[in-house]
This record gives sequence, C-alpha cells and structure tokens, in this order.
Amino acid sequence: MLKTRRFPIRMMLRWGMPIGAMGATWSAVVYAAYAVSEFQWLRVPFLPIATVGTAVAFYVGFKNNAAYDRFWEGRKIWGGIVNASRTWAMMVLSYIEPDDEGDQARETRRVLIYRHLAWVNALRLQLRRTSRFFDNPAPTTRRRLEAHAVVMRNDWQKEISPFLSTSEFDAVSAQANSATHLLLSQGKTVAALVSERRLDLFHQIQMMDVVQELYALQGKSERIKATPFPRQYAEFSRWFTRVFVVLLPFGMLDVFAARTAGQASVAETVLSGLPMVVACGVVTWVFVTMEGIGDSSEDPFERSMNDVPMNALSVTIERDLRQMLGETEIPEPEPVTDSIQY
Repeated sequence: MLKTRRFPIRMMLRWGMPIGAMGATWSAVVYAAYAVSEFQWLRVPFLPIATVGTAVAFYVGFKNNAAYDRFWEGRKIWGGIVNASRTWAMMVLSYIEPDDEGDQARETRRVLIYRHLAWVNALRLQLRRTSRFFDNPAPTTRRRLEAHAVVMRNDWQKEISPFLSTSEFDAVSAQANSATHLLLSQGKTVAALVSERRLDLFHQIQMMDVVQELYALQGKSERIKATPFPRQYAEFSRWFTRVFVVLLPFGMLDVFAARTAGQASVAETVLSGLPMVVACGVVTWVFVTMEGIGDSSEDPFERSMNDVPMNALSVTIERDLRQMLGETEIPEPEPVTDSIQY
C-alpha cells in the first residue's frame, strides 16, 4: 500500500510517460497520414468520438468504484483480524489461570498466542500463494512462476515454524488449508483446558466466540480471493478504453487540423500538428491510467502497491501480542520501501 500522502512524481512519470508517448506517437502517425499523405477522409467529426469518451469515462468510473470496494472490504477484514487478535490475547492472558505464574500456565498461554500468530501468517501466505497474474502464463513468465513458488516455500518455513512445535508444524503443513487446521487446534486446546478445570465454561464460550469470528474473517478473505472481479466489467472496460484512444486522433483532426493538405510548408504542417499530438498524448494518459487504477485494485491480496499491506499488519499483530506476553525481543515494524508498505 502506498504510504505517502502525495503520489511520487517519479513513479507517476515512470508509469505515465510510456502511455502518453504511445498516444502521442499514434496521433502523430494519423496526423502525418492526413496532412502529408493527403488522406482527407481520416478527418471525422469530433462529436461521436466525444460521445464514446463520455461513455467510457462512466464505465471506467463504475469499474474503479467496484474495485475500490473490494480493496476496502479486504482492508476492513484485516482490521478485524487485528482487533480480534488483540482480543484473543487478552482473553488468553486474563482467563487461563491468570494468577498462576508457573511454567505450565505460562507455556499454555504462550502456545495459544503463538499458534494464533502462526494462523495470521498462514492466512496471509495462503492468500498470496496464487495470483491471477499467473493465470495461463506465457512462456516468458514461467521462470517468474518458478521463482514465486520457491519464495512461497521459503516464506512458509520462515514465517510459520517459529510459532509451532516441529510436530505441529509438520502436521499443519500437510493440510490443504493450514489456517483452518490451526483454528481447529485452538478450539481443541480450549476444550481440553475446560476438561482439566483450568478454564471455566463461561470463559470457554467467550473464547470460542473469538475463534468463530476468526473463521468468519478468514472465510471473507477467501471469498474475495476466490471470486475474481466480474470479467465483463474488467475486460470490456479495457477494450472500450483502447477503442477510444485509437479513435481519438481522428476526432482531434476536426479540432486541430485547420489546414488542409498541400496548403502549408512542412515546418508549418509539423507545428500545426504539435498541439494535437500533445493533446492526444495527455488524453490517452488520463484514460489508460484511469482504467489501469481499477485493474490494479481489483485483487486486494496480491503483493503490489495498491493492495492490503498484510505483511505490515501481520508484524503489527505479532509486536502487540508478544509484548502482551511480556517479551522484549520483538520484530521491527515492516519497513516502507519506495513509499510502499507490503
């Protein structure tokens, strides 16, 4: 997620200049065909092109609103995970033999909180395990796919194993949905504590309510991940934008090309076409960027600058819960790299 208040200019130029250059180049080709090659039939009234542009703007605006709703729902889900995590730690520390500072009581509390941290990281890694950008990959992206798989395997070992015993880590890793299995283990542990008379029934009900809430938050995350943005909106928005920017120079001829072919020198022809080239480049940049914003925001659980910063939220949860346990060696906050936090 972008953390700065202002969008970095260098980032805007990096993404915007190729788009603007593409639109300017295409408009220069159209203008040259009109003014130099005397293809007068290329000049069409601007009104129908403007009508198409208005329709595209409305369509792209709808797509962007829907894509932002998906991002914001994902952010609210992870905000709920942060709150539920703190509640879980508070209940573990307050309900499970709070007056007993023996090794058994401390170890039980530590296991329940550490297993929850394993769940947070497991859910994050499961949501990022696959990506829509890897659907039907071209041959040139296969190396990227293989590198992504290696990174995910390494991250799983690195992020999950510190919070679980070796046997539990192996058992969890063998499950198709490791996060679900971890919450199941939490419920079984709480039930065992009631059987051992180390936790009363009323507190068990409250703690199981939190486990139920965590299941609900996990399910909501998986729903967004497993349900792609409706392709009729995503794809037609992209194609409508492309059609508009391709037709744009033909309508711009009606606005800027006041001279007809053969009536001006080469220098005058170039100078008279310059405003049209610049205008087409700017309009192309605006429309293609608007469409791209929605496209990059529709999947909030990828690892990009427009997505939910699950890494940073996971570290925040870990810092809070380990401090609640009384630990002093806690991880540093997730760094901001190039104004982006992942």
